Amino acid sequence: MRRSLAALSALVFVVAGCTGGGSPKSAPATVAGPEPVFKLVAFDSCEQLLSSLRDAAAGVVGPWGFLNDGGMLRGGRAEDTGAQRQGGLNGGKAAAPAGQEFSGTNTHEAGVDEPDLVKTDGKRIVTLSRGTLKVVDVAGRAVTGSLAIGTVDDVSGKSAANATELLLSGDRALVLGYDYRAGFDDVPGVSGAQMTLVDLAGAPKVIGRFTVEGGLLDARQVGGTARVVVVSRPRIAFPDNSKLGSDDARIAANRSAVMAAPVDAWLPKWAATDAAGKRTEGRVDCGAVSRPATYSATSMLTVLTFDLGGAALGGGDPVSVVADGDTVYANGPSLYIANDQRWRVLAADVVRRKVATSPARPSTQVFKFDIGAPGSPRFVASGEVPGWLLNQYSMSEWDGHLRIATTMSADNTTASAVYVLRRDGGRLTEAGRVDGLGKGERIYSVRFIGTTGYVVTFRQTDPLYTLDLRDPAAPKVVGELKIPGYSAYLHPAGDGRLLGLGQDANAQGRVQGMQVSLFDVRDPAHPSRVAQFKRQGGSSEAEYDPHAFLYWAPLGLLAVPVWRDTQPAVLVLKVGDSAITEAGAITHPGRYTAIRRSLIIGGTLWTLSEQGLKATDAATLAEQAWIAL
Repeated sequence: MRRSLAALSALVFVVAGCTGGGSPKSAPATVAGPEPVFKLVAFDSCEQLLSSLRDAAAGVVGPWGFLNDGGMLRGGRAEDTGAQRQGGLNGGKAAAPAGQEFSGTNTHEAGVDEPDLVKTDGKRIVTLSRGTLKVVDVAGRAVTGSLAIGTVDDVSGKSAANATELLLSGDRALVLGYDYRAGFDDVPGVSGAQMTLVDLAGAPKVIGRFTVEGGLLDARQVGGTARVVVVSRPRIAFPDNSKLGSDDARIAANRSAVMAAPVDAWLPKWAATDAAGKRTEGRVDCGAVSRPATYSATSMLTVLTFDLGGAALGGGDPVSVVADGDTVYANGPSLYIANDQRWRVLAADVVRRKVATSPARPSTQVFKFDIGAPGSPRFVASGEVPGWLLNQYSMSEWDGHLRIATTMSADNTTASAVYVLRRDGGRLTEAGRVDGLGKGERIYSVRFIGTTGYVVTFRQTDPLYTLDLRDPAAPKVVGELKIPGYSAYLHPAGDGRLLGLGQDANAQGRVQGMQVSLFDVRDPAHPSRVAQFKRQGGSSEAEYDPHAFLYWAPLGLLAVPVWRDTQPAVLVLKVGDSAITEAGAITHPGRYTAIRRSLIIGGTLWTLSEQGLKATDAATLAEQAWIAL
């Protein structure tokens, strides 16, 4: 792909307003910022859908492809969105049938599970190692099941799929991955996201697969129902424009390709296979596609629903929206998908170098779905806020209101805000806001706990803001604490305490190494740091993926992977009322073996790497067992 900004100068000639109506031939020399999103509207027919998609997509092509991928995205589906998956509450305590407590995946909301590379029900540990599902018996401390996940390439004889994450429900595991050669009857070799349903009641066996064109964005599980969100791009074969003499000619050729594309180019195809090997194929139906007020038709969000207790995965009951998607958040009854619009700002910035236009301001669209009932999710409302999100922790629903924290950068200034949105029919409208947070800085972490919000911004120091959100119409900052460095992840520690994991920094804002902070937030007006632990030069995967963060309140135990010099380990800390002390470190065989996850089952601390699982006494850190994977 060609990614030079010079090529983006073609934006002057091609960018049109990205609504479904209007002809791309009359494109103005500007890139309009996102208009307010009022509601999603279904298309009346496949003909209307195709016409609208063509018009919208033709308005955002440049000389080398679509403009919302740096200006150069060539035809084909997205292989992987690269979306970070975040977590937060360790799933709370759970009791195994034998009565021992265990930690689950560190999730944002209790009762809403998130996919990860390891799961446990207290009796067994289920994990993925180099594309193979492994089942480990906790009591016997041995591998009791193994199953290779994925299809085999007919030519190479090697696996054509990967498997990176899973969900667990009783004796069923849903493995999420990617099939590089999925193929469909009329489109051979097309790649896509793949879901594999595995029965764990005896020897692990595949009882169903579902493959859909697109890249996996994220998934959430409530009870035995999984909702999987996929992002797909139109399958349009742009011509070879390298021999054309001008950007105008290249744009014209690309727009012709868009206007000739059939509706199938946008509608994701899917294929399902049951335990007997019977294959069923289909595509997202025109009637299952909706559109917001503003869209580019360069990608589509599809929400799939799977009953993990069923005999097979079925057709997924797809519901699609013509929109991008970056962040998924769910609290049980509601699922939100946020759509970052920063690409428009890049495009508009290039246009402004050629013509006099107003600077575009970044914004984020938000789509809300009701997932409280069985079956397909039901779209209920959409809205838009200025700025962009950090991750899923930037969103939280409480008492029917969505709190959403964003950073806005415009006119050479940066500041952050928290908006409170309420549903008004099919719209998410602003009920209140508090802005002006961290001027000249951006958000590094957010945590909403009940009616209190915590926002960390950073440039040279770490302002920790505490927010009173009891009145949705009048959210307000009630406290602020400035300390060196920043917290990249915030975790509730009970009794008015908050743990922060991030980086220490000097007075110039240069990071010095990993730090863990314990905050006393019982008085929101006067937050204070009561303890700190620093590891010079160290860093942790948990800073950007909280699934790697384990806090076990019954023992005051904090376990996080660390990397310092060349020896990775799991650092085990003891968290007291006003102190954080090092209890020890756990390593795995191999000098460069990175330990990815930690679990508590009963009195045992389990640590996971690609090489294996180590069982350690949680109180003494004495090694109990090593299980190679």
